[in-house]
Order: sequence, then structure tokens, then C-alpha cells
Amino acid sequence: MSMPEAVQYHPHAVPLRRRTMTRLAVGVARLLARQSPHRIRAVLGLLRRGTRPATFDEAAAARNDVVAVSLACAGPKGCLARSLATVLLCRVRGTWPTWCVGVRRIAPFGAHAWVEAEGAMVGEDFPSDYFRTFFTVP
Repeated sequence: MSMPEAVQYHPHAVPLRRRTMTRLAVGVARLLARQSPHRIRAVLGLLRRGTRPATFDEAAAARNDVVAVSLACAGPKGCLARSLATVLLCRVRGTWPTWCVGVRRIAPFGAHAWVEAEGAMVGEDFPSDYFRTFFTVP
């Protein structure tokens, strides 16, 4: 038996100019998500140069814009594209949250990607010790 799941989708809640930039970030993130983890880390390592650390509110605002305009990123299996789009959108705004990749600490196995700012996971409904981090791009 499958469980229905509702995903919030409100693209017009984001002003047109921000919506356009957000959709561009989502498109680039979806292309980047097809690359190897090594290449993703290398690209993000280059992009983060010259930015200041994002505050929690800045990272949350970027993440909210991403999930508002992209059903693929808002869904439960959109964590990689969502986290990449969030860091890319923050980069456009001159900041950089920490991009993280890891797995659940408890069974069943499940990989996950997320962003952190000011030492806290942004927009995740899990306790801080729920995931074991494999690598980050701070």
C-alpha cells in the first residue's frame, strides 16, 4: 500500500526576479547532480571562493525559494538537487552555507545531502545526530 504525500509548490510566492534566478540555480544544480561526487566537490570548492559564510536565515531563505519553485527539489528524493540549488543560490547572493553529504546512522541505509549554516541543518526535520557526514564543502 502506498502512502500519498503532499508536496508544497508555490512558485508565484517568490517574486519574478528571484524566481528566475532560483529556476536557473535549480537547472544548474540538476546538471551538477549528474556528476561524480569528486567533481561536485571540486566545482563547489571553486565556487565558494570569495564568499562569506551564510547565516541560517540566508540559507533558509534560499532553500525556501528552491522548494517553492521546483517540485523535483521539494520532493523526498530531491535532496541532492535541493542542496546544490540552495548553495548555488546562496553563492549568487554572495554567501556560502556548508554543503554536506552523508547517510542515516540507523537502518535502513539512506544517503542524504543537505546544507548547514551556523552549525545547524537548514530546513531538515531530523535531529542533528540523525546523519553521519561523509564530506562537506564549508
